[in-house]
Amino acid sequence: MPKSKRSTVVSLTRTEKKGHEGKEKLIEEIHECCDKYDYIYVFSVKDMRNTFLKEVRNELKTSRFFYGKNRVMAKALGTTPEEEYKEGVSKIAKELRNEVGLLFTNKAYDEVVKYFNDYTQPDYARSGGIATQTVSLPEGPVQRGADPMPHNMEPLLRQLGMPTTLKNGIVTLPIPYTICKEGDTLSTNQAHLLKLFYHQLAEFRVQLISCYHNGEVKQL
Repeated sequence: MPKSKRSTVVSLTRTEKKGHEGKEKLIEEIHECCDKYDYIYVFSVKDMRNTFLKEVRNELKTSRFFYGKNRVMAKALGTTPEEEYKEGVSKIAKELRNEVGLLFTNKAYDEVVKYFNDYTQPDYARSGGIATQTVSLPEGPVQRGADPMPHNMEPLLRQLGMPTTLKNGIVTLPIPYTICKEGDTLSTNQAHLLKLFYHQLAEFRVQLISCYHNGEVKQL
């Protein structure tokens, strides 16, 4: 029978008192979750939005999410077999790199995988994102969805780079205009225009990277 590692004490040094207490509290919470939950997932988030992540948390209320502070989370799990809090969790601690989080749950593996495979939310792309399609506007009166673009928006459109004019109070394009091409790295102006014209090119999705269960780690 493997030796219990739950009495491992993790010490943190060179931190201010408040920061130290916060890290110790996080370590304690992760230890409690290791004892309470059967499954631990490492996940990443595509096109991070706090609103959508909060929605996921609410739908999985019986589970626990931790996002950010990778070093502290890895320290809590233990990064080597000698330091790990629970048998095998050091394998998952090594994957806490870049923008990832931990999900602790007792829900069945198939249920969790299906939930995250199915869960997506469209959203507006941000500056620096990659355009997933080409978005062009025809010449003539400018439409926003099914409605004409309000005339008081015309100065903003010009400021964002569109060659618009006002004709009899109607926002007009003298020539076709392409906001972005598929594969473009979006500028601030392009992202703003896409939002003004209701084009959602981003997709919020939680991507499961790996799963820990009964001492073993499975890559997803």
